Amino acid sequence: MEKIMFRNIEAERVRAGLTQEELSKKLGISRKTYNNWITGETEIPASKLVFMKHLWNVTADYLLFTTDQEATDVE
Repeated sequence: MEKIMFRNIEAERVRAGLTQEELSKKLGISRKTYNNWITGETEIPASKLVFMKHLWNVTADYLLFTTDQEATDVE
């Protein structure tokens, strides 16, 4: 699950045209913290996953579990 999550988060970041630094600022965290998440050194808080889900209009399932790049919210 973790590899898919990190891959999907990075894919959405790139798709949005954001650098790691820019996304970190939007999330209210340091770039080091973001890097620790992406490398799996620390867990991503649920509140930050929810923020990213809304930022990119994707489902939590997409960020966490799937490889379907077209998964979007229907809410």
